[in-house]
Amino acid sequence: MSVRDKYEVVIGLEVHAQLLTKTKAYSSDENIYGATPNTKTSVISLGHPGTLPRSNSTVIEYAVKLGIAVGSNIRERNEYARKNYFYADLPKGYQITQDTTPICNGGSVQIKDNEGNAKKIKITRIHMEEDAGKSIHDLDPFHTLVDLNRAGVPLIEIVSEADIRSSDEAYQYINELRKLVCYLDICDGNMEEGSLRCDANVSVMLKGEKKFGTKVEVKNMNSSRNVKRAIEFEVERQIEILESGGEISHETRSFNAEKNTTTSMRHKEEANDYRYFPEPDLQPVIVTEEYISKVKNTFPPLPNELFNKFTKEFGLSDYDANILVDEKGIALYYNELCTFTKNYKTAANFVNGSVKSYLNEKAVDINDFTINSKRLADLITIIDEGKISNTVATSKVFPEMLKCNDSASKIAIANNADYIAIGAFNKSKTKKTKYKATLKDLKKFRTITNKPIIAIGGINQYNYKNLLLNKADFLAISSFIWKNKKLKPIEAIKKIK
Repeated sequence: MSVRDKYEVVIGLEVHAQLLTKTKAYSSDENIYGATPNTKTSVISLGHPGTLPRSNSTVIEYAVKLGIAVGSNIRERNEYARKNYFYADLPKGYQITQDTTPICNGGSVQIKDNEGNAKKIKITRIHMEEDAGKSIHDLDPFHTLVDLNRAGVPLIEIVSEADIRSSDEAYQYINELRKLVCYLDICDGNMEEGSLRCDANVSVMLKGEKKFGTKVEVKNMNSSRNVKRAIEFEVERQIEILESGGEISHETRSFNAEKNTTTSMRHKEEANDYRYFPEPDLQPVIVTEEYISKVKNTFPPLPNELFNKFTKEFGLSDYDANILVDEKGIALYYNELCTFTKNYKTAANFVNGSVKSYLNEKAVDINDFTINSKRLADLITIIDEGKISNTVATSKVFPEMLKCNDSASKIAIANNADYIAIGAFNKSKTKKTKYKATLKDLKKFRTITNKPIIAIGGINQYNYKNLLLNKADFLAISSFIWKNKKLKPIEAIKKIK
């Protein structure tokens, strides 16, 4: 048994989601990313004396949305509090947040444990608060610069129970939360831009112990992968200290992604260090059952709902379904696609393959994809009908569909097919189709393509001549030759002059 196997890892995560509101949490300042520093501010976000904040109703709506999605209890009476601490990028010297009355209590997010079994990570609370500004350390070697555009931007903080037992579980939990906020359209989930930020509380204890070890908070992680890396390093660091007879310090540490290490920032604050007290300038917010029901009625299909639909109703594998639901736009596109085709597997292969490859290559969103679900379904239909192969569809027809608005059938005929098969012209045992081709169809195709045309379906000694006279280049004859009860194959062939 390795040293690592002696210990159990205990992890709780605090995730901050920046909300997609037009204005800030307590002022009319624009909530926009990437603006010129210090241009999206006002006397309220700058903390000037005598200014009064006011609640943004959309912030409340978005908090309720997430609470409903994770199964939280939504608090009726919500009060605000001041959290007092000093940073250069916190102009008021305090943060407006919620202390004893978070808007959401309880709930859970489902992941899979190390054995692949479903596991629920319980949520302690979800509360509303405002963001601080941004300190910039890398533009000037001698000074720290401060951009206050972000000061007052609305956040919701999602605090999990200490239910997570590995870095893999933490990785899954963050990704599931990210999917939820994106599906609900309350946050863009962009960790690189700071829209979704995560602090990890990590401790280790000997297996079998009931008391958790000393907790260390790790900050400064801008991707779910970095959360996983930071936890792995911190676990190893703590185990090494304990194995050498040392003690873990209750502190806040920062993760350095380049060096893959954590470094001490400060001694971990306790709640009383922040001197919480009720916010005197904001009235309590009342959230009624009627309001909760109204918000719930606006819900889109959520990831778990679509996953169950794709696996149980459409018969997809867990693997295919997980890839589809990972992005809201992709999942909804596939769901719409399946209203036009019943070949759910081929549809999934196209979306997870050709469609996603194109989007990644061009760095565009599914909303900018030029092939709508109906056109892609038409391509799948002509594959199902045997008119083109999968290879021709993906390598020739699909690329042309990206360039124009023509149907898949027209593109296949005009540009990319090696030959055109038309039929069935007659009743056929081998070609089951709802559509019966006519000599008029044959003539029409001859005018729009110079590709060889093969006539198929129920061809025999009595009807083949008309097909040749109407410009069929080849005849595909099966049953008349191979299933003829009166003539041997060689005799049947001789009948076709």
